[in-house]
Amino acid sequence: MSVQVWTGILLPFLGTSLGAAMVFVLKDKISDGIQRMLIGFAAGVMVAASFWSLLQPALDGAESMGKLSFIPAAVGFLIGIGFLLLLDNVTPHMHMDEQSEGPKSNLKRTTKLILAVTLHNIPEGMAVGVVYAGWVAGETGVSRASAFALALGIALQNFPEGAIVSMPLRAEGMPKAKTFWCGVLSGIVEPIAALITILAVSTVVSVLSYLLAFAAGAMMYVVVEELVPEMSEGDHSNVGTVAFALGFVLMMVLDVALG
Repeated sequence: MSVQVWTGILLPFLGTSLGAAMVFVLKDKISDGIQRMLIGFAAGVMVAASFWSLLQPALDGAESMGKLSFIPAAVGFLIGIGFLLLLDNVTPHMHMDEQSEGPKSNLKRTTKLILAVTLHNIPEGMAVGVVYAGWVAGETGVSRASAFALALGIALQNFPEGAIVSMPLRAEGMPKAKTFWCGVLSGIVEPIAALITILAVSTVVSVLSYLLAFAAGAMMYVVVEELVPEMSEGDHSNVGTVAFALGFVLMMVLDVALG
């Protein structure tokens, strides 16, 4: 694979790692307002990326189907939603009641947090992998610039995500170095998922439109199921909504300007 592809694969992971490193700079706890802002920004980036970087190329790639060109996007999107729904049901949930009965209740909250964020990083890695696979395959609608724009956008939203993982762990008394590495490891699944996706798509280019939409559906599931509720919790505040709008516009600008 080329240097451009490796750069795109590793860029989101770098964003997560830099965010986790904030544990060495910031105080031991992130305020509720700042956390809402960070989550809202991440949600805005993911919504914009789902459309301009994933669904739009999926629709463009199926233009030869005429009026039925919506089928790959619709089918892939719904399968992506279903896949994350399945994973969320078999993986400890970030917001699960600590007093609930059953084997999951034995897991510490910190473990749940890391597992939940790691789970949500999988579709982001797949999204980067599938757009770079589309560019390498020379598919219409996927350019090197648009693939890089998606990787950069996800890296930007991974920065606050890395901090959101490491800072609460530090607040619970975990050493700074250990919290940093927990944040870093939560993002390692992204380049792995991207690499696997690239290798898979390179052998089955005909399903690229479905996979683009699949990644979009998986990312939208994360936004609706996790990020939006998180940015709306507690006392009423518009900071999450404003940050969502800024993240959405920034990702849209990156994708349109660079693509």
